[in-house]
Amino acid sequence: MPTERSKADLRTAALAKRDALSDKKRAAAARAVARRGLPIEITPGTIVSGYSPIRSEIDPVPLMRMLAAQGARLALPAVMARGKSLAFRAWSPDDRLMLGPLGILEPSPAAAELIPDIMLVPLAAFDRLGHRIGYGAGHYDYTLAHLRKTKAIMAIGLAFAAQEIEAVPALSHDVPLDYVLTEAGTFDFRS
Repeated sequence: MPTERSKADLRTAALAKRDALSDKKRAAAARAVARRGLPIEITPGTIVSGYSPIRSEIDPVPLMRMLAAQGARLALPAVMARGKSLAFRAWSPDDRLMLGPLGILEPSPAAAELIPDIMLVPLAAFDRLGHRIGYGAGHYDYTLAHLRKTKAIMAIGLAFAAQEIEAVPALSHDVPLDYVLTEAGTFDFRS
């Protein structure tokens, strides 16, 4: 019997912890992350992609609103197809969104496509080496690997502190994060 837990088992356990958080704790955590802001300087025009939260993910909108007030241009991902890079479309907090192919809210296909400087990345679990467990489709790993061939992109995971695990069984195609922001603090993995 293997001693290491599989990614699927670790994902299930981390999501159960995340799901157990009350709405009040979720909202307070999102506000705490927004108050602290990003651990790097944002200059006017910096393109920051967020995400439309699904399930019980931490809501990036309070942080994104704060970044927009600092002059950042915002974008949200659009799923094109499995095995393809995500597209990032211009977005502002007052824009109407539409359901994409996976049932996730996305900007209109008519919105301008942008390549982010900073990607805010959702996750199921993370460890202190910057490895993350997503939902298994590999969209963010593929997108980061693809886009980083032409541009330096900072990847910042957003999570609740309860999603930290001891070790993610990372594979060669898994792309580590530069930072993870939680309500309890900032983890810097750049080294």
